[in-house]
Amino acid sequence: MSPAADVRVLLIDDQELFRQGVAVILDAQPGITVVGTAADGAEGVRLVDGLSPDVVLMDVRMPGTDGVEATRQIFAPSRAALRSHPVRVIVLTTFDLDDRAATAIRYGASGFLLKDSSPEILAHAVRTVHAGSAVMAPQDLSTLLEGAFRPVPVPPAAVATLTEKERSVLSLVAAGLSNAEIGGRLYVSESTVKTHVGAVLRKLDLRDRVQVVVYAHEHGLVGGRS
Repeated sequence: MSPAADVRVLLIDDQELFRQGVAVILDAQPGITVVGTAADGAEGVRLVDGLSPDVVLMDVRMPGTDGVEATRQIFAPSRAALRSHPVRVIVLTTFDLDDRAATAIRYGASGFLLKDSSPEILAHAVRTVHAGSAVMAPQDLSTLLEGAFRPVPVPPAAVATLTEKERSVLSLVAAGLSNAEIGGRLYVSESTVKTHVGAVLRKLDLRDRVQVVVYAHEHGLVGGRS
């Protein structure tokens, strides 16, 4: 793989030793290049604007501008509109099912990793997120978000544009089912499920399946709450 095709990674963490260690690990992986590091969220946001990384590894708990606020700023519409290509954020935390990680995912992060993850898992996560997928199982993502949002009385107007089948697919994706499991539940092929998921993303202006889960939990569209 040529350097031009490498996944460009920015690492944001307040612990210098951790930053240096992860940078060495990732730079040793084929197809991955660390283009910069930052010691806090504010510096990290500036480097995202200046370096245009593909993937950001973001410590969720930092003094000053923490990872949650930095993630919110990175995905702010005014900033996102200026980018020539999408940026993905992986939240790093020492706590499994961290409530701050849930908030960062709501703001646009593609999942989270524990900071003691192995080098293999870390490299796989970078490649997975760069390809547009989440770095945690849908069931775990749904569990993380459960209870994080209060259902709103009236769903957004865009939900009314979904067909009955698309609404069912939305609810089942949010509940953590895979495409194959959704197909079995709705008695349709997996390719048909993929078509419905694509329609849901387009109609609700969502980026990926991670955001489908966030959207459904935020607006009370999971399972019997829809």
